[in-house]
Amino acid sequence: DDAVRRDFTANALYYAIEDFSVRDYVGGFEDVQARKMKLIGEPEQRYREDPVRMLRAVRLAAKLGFEIDPGSASPIPQLAPLLSEAAPARLFEELLKLFLSGNAVASFEGLEHYGLLAAVLPETAAALASNRSGALRAMVLEGLRGTDARVANDEPVSPAFLFALLLWPAYCRALIGLQAQGMQAEEAQRRAADRVTLHQLGTVALPRRFSLPMQEIWLLQSRFSSRQRKRVTRLLAHPRFRAAYDFLLLRLAASSEHAEDVAFWREAQTQSNEELSATLGVAAPRDAYAEVDAPPPKRRRRRRRSGGEAPAAE
Repeated sequence: DDAVRRDFTANALYYAIEDFSVRDYVGGFEDVQARKMKLIGEPEQRYREDPVRMLRAVRLAAKLGFEIDPGSASPIPQLAPLLSEAAPARLFEELLKLFLSGNAVASFEGLEHYGLLAAVLPETAAALASNRSGALRAMVLEGLRGTDARVANDEPVSPAFLFALLLWPAYCRALIGLQAQGMQAEEAQRRAADRVTLHQLGTVALPRRFSLPMQEIWLLQSRFSSRQRKRVTRLLAHPRFRAAYDFLLLRLAASSEHAEDVAFWREAQTQSNEELSATLGVAAPRDAYAEVDAPPPKRRRRRRRSGGEAPAAE
């Protein structure tokens, strides 16, 4: 009975210690040999009972290097919208399992292939579909390769950074739309970040301890173009600087236009205050928003000549 209640034949094998044998009640041994993920029971019925099984199929196939059995795979694209019925908190946990188990790239490609990406990250899927150059997808895949490498090296991966990566295409698309309406850059950035986060919460419950630093990583990106001394030192001291800089490196993987910023900030991190001041004082292009927070300069009043006569024009 327990074997039949399992989701897939490959994980319904039992080891009998009394005779050191493997008990197979559902044909799982053959499926493992064929490297197939096969659902136990009638696939459509099983997916309707629990739509999250579709995500588990992709995750386990990516983890084991298996293919999803054609009979188990065929209903997935049609039934993918059923994931909207799953609890957002549960989907958050499932996405962490998908992307933080060392097989993030394969999992992402599986979500795309079976039409599940649009169900769990709808705005990202729409943004990738409209990005003709493919630069955004290239950036996401590069970031996921880095995630897999960190997991393989037993290094931590922040969910905030992961979701900053996964939702970056959606943020870019929202930002472009707001700026096209004439909204100022800084206001558009804040609104785009809030909008994408709010919309995603309807599908996946992002805890604030992750969504807030995710937004900070996004909003700090525009500050990397500044060379104004005070802004540079302030950004270097920001607690999210390292995460934001690592994110900038991923953007460089998608577009060479960020090469100058990456080179400057790579050097800036190694310089002393005196060296940094010298660099900025010699050849620092002024940021268009450098003095936005500074008080206006005082106007110098002219002294009137005696006798009340105005000065002659020169």
